[in-house]
Amino acid sequence: MYVYKIGICGAGTMGAEIAEVAAYAGLPVILRDIKQEFVDSGIKKANDILQRRVDKGKMSQEMKDQIMERITGTLKLEDLKDVDVIIEAIPEDIDLKIELFKELNDICEPHTIFTSNTSALSISKMGSGSGRPEKVIGMHFFFPAHVMKLVEVIPGIETSQDTIDTIVELSERFRKLPVKVKEIPGFLVNRILLPMLIEACKCLDEGVASAKDIDLAMQAGAGMPMGPFTLADNLGLDVVLNVADYMAKQYGNPNFNPPYLLRKMVAAGHLGVKTGRGFYDYSKM
Repeated sequence: MYVYKIGICGAGTMGAEIAEVAAYAGLPVILRDIKQEFVDSGIKKANDILQRRVDKGKMSQEMKDQIMERITGTLKLEDLKDVDVIIEAIPEDIDLKIELFKELNDICEPHTIFTSNTSALSISKMGSGSGRPEKVIGMHFFFPAHVMKLVEVIPGIETSQDTIDTIVELSERFRKLPVKVKEIPGFLVNRILLPMLIEACKCLDEGVASAKDIDLAMQAGAGMPMGPFTLADNLGLDVVLNVADYMAKQYGNPNFNPPYLLRKMVAAGHLGVKTGRGFYDYSKM
């Protein structure tokens, strides 16, 4: 199936970055969230990404304006009725995702594919509650979505081959590298990445080194584009904790057990960039 129009549910960091990616690829995008302030913030985020390219001389102002004209914000799910693909980027709560897909199933055309940007949760469970399991698939982007090349494409147990082929082709139109991954908790990258984030937290808690020095060491010594604490702060420490708890339960593996330091920070509301404080203080930035 050829995709002409995209709907994105969730105008947070990932939703906004995916909107920029889709619009840059020439597709009209409807960016939806539950509050106007969230929608406005998401559109601003997409605009800021493009403006940085203009400021660096990598894009003309005219081209930037043309790309931004492809992004429309809305509060109404009904405005997504004629899109070909939905990309869900709402909080990492499977009940919320299933409820969203149920609502969209009554609104969207029968051909519309529902994708989830989940980093760990069951695509098959989302599909079973959606009303169109053959049209539900994981499309997991990585932070920052407008920079990172990989997209994990995760079929559920009832996902059709046409749905898989469409999302692989769409990922390539987005100038991404799609990799088909078996549906398991955490999929591929997070199954490998999460134990590293947890070990970094343990090292910090034990006083092995400061957060800044651990980040620098992993960048300079392991070639990471950003250190584990910078990454966790941008992902949201609540998201990291929820995924860690989910994977620890699914695998029964102590390597996924989140340290108390992470729980303590989440309990205190220090969730990273979005709250102004996580492993680093962003309040003055």
